[in-house]
Amino acid sequence: MRCLLLCSFLAACAADPMTTTDDGATDDGNATDDGAADDSPTDDSTTDDGLPEESRATIPTPTGTCPTLVDGEVTFAPAGMPPRRVVLSLDASRPAAGPLVLYWHATGSLPREAAYSLASSAAGFKTAGGVIAAPFSDATAGQFEWFIVNGSSKQDDFLLADEIVACLVEAGRVDPQQVHSMGMSAGALQTTALSFLRSNYVASVVTYSGGMPDGFAPTMQRPDNKFAALIVDGGATDNVFGVDFQAASERYAQTLTTDGHFTARCDHGNGHEIPRDAAPSVIAFFAANPFGAWPSPYAATGLPASFPTYCE
Repeated sequence: MRCLLLCSFLAACAADPMTTTDDGATDDGNATDDGAADDSPTDDSTTDDGLPEESRATIPTPTGTCPTLVDGEVTFAPAGMPPRRVVLSLDASRPAAGPLVLYWHATGSLPREAAYSLASSAAGFKTAGGVIAAPFSDATAGQFEWFIVNGSSKQDDFLLADEIVACLVEAGRVDPQQVHSMGMSAGALQTTALSFLRSNYVASVVTYSGGMPDGFAPTMQRPDNKFAALIVDGGATDNVFGVDFQAASERYAQTLTTDGHFTARCDHGNGHEIPRDAAPSVIAFFAANPFGAWPSPYAATGLPASFPTYCE
């Protein structure tokens, strides 16, 4: 039991079919006739927005019929996987494109964890035009909610993320440059994996008690995307199922920093818990770090004084 989460996570990464081919394209089974991965952006990401091509996110195209977007539970049906329920939090009266937060919940939790984690900041984010998308996990994934955390090479959770992003951008509800991800525990490990394997469109991430277990070394889908990461853990007592999340968080920070990404570390010291007092700072962090905003504005100024004192 003590090794289950760590060993499973490493096994998933070793078995992950999303390896990088010799030509640098991601081999996820969605190949064009010439064998290269089809990661062409939608029309939304090729508009004349004044951004150079290298600073634009590459948004996937929907593979199924997109659901009607409402504030509440909807079902996405990407090709190649069973339909999956997702809880959307959005203000239908504000149809302009805003930021998106993909929220991945912890083991034993539910999508409503997103509202708990972001506290009162969730309502303000939604009112300002933001969208929060919190998937339900697949009941067949295993003990730890998300396939990759259980040692599975199954790509359903990543295909679901692609479909959520594709449908929301296509509908004009999400700015392609403002796709962010966060999660707690198993959801934070899922966010870590997403930051590597979907760096084509991930602008910035926040992990609560996640990071990189020793030996986890996935291939970065888009190496030139130097996204920002706010990496949070609970200190020396943040250790469950035999995983030292403080060490895993530090390893994630060191890996990203070495590769030229901006990282900030927060140690709230309360063990394996969600630091709800960090919610306003999380929203501010996402807003300050859209896709292509390199280097992060915080690289020069440091974190704002409004961030928790346990962040650096």
